[in-house]
Amino acid sequence: CNTRTIIIETVWLPPSLSHMTRVFVYGTLKKGQPNYFRMFNHNNGKAKFLASALTSEKYPLVIAGKYNIPFLLNIPGEGKRVHGEIYKVDDKMLKFLDDFEGVPKTYQRTMIQLEVEESVSQMEGRETLSPGKITEAFVYTTTTYQPDWPSLPCFESYDANGDHGLKYVTREARD
Repeated sequence: CNTRTIIIETVWLPPSLSHMTRVFVYGTLKKGQPNYFRMFNHNNGKAKFLASALTSEKYPLVIAGKYNIPFLLNIPGEGKRVHGEIYKVDDKMLKFLDDFEGVPKTYQRTMIQLEVEESVSQMEGRETLSPGKITEAFVYTTTTYQPDWPSLPCFESYDANGDHGLKYVTREARD
């Protein structure tokens, strides 16, 4: 009689690492932008940079409002393909980002497809994030905007110090 022994290995992960979510950032949370520091403030949670990417579909990325905030309008097929960064975040950081982005009033978290441009790590779990690969992540888009916003200039990439001349007003400087 043949018997098999099956060994099941259980790996315990602390709650903060047990569930990670991918988020695509395209505005002030990107490297070199005014709110980038918030992605790595451990009081907000954990975030790990995975890759730079480009939206698979076109979206209008506009700078609007009295604080010159970058908004990705949830109008797929219009605008331009948008450059940004993919991060893997824990549940605490995801909650912070939801609060920071004003979900659900100002922004909604939407799953979109992205084309990887450049990856820090070729492997994320079992998935390869190599240039040209299509992957998915959440992005903060808005369906709540002024009627004239879709006619504003669209950008492929946001830079708070770009030649658009629209100075971003940080939260700390707002009235």
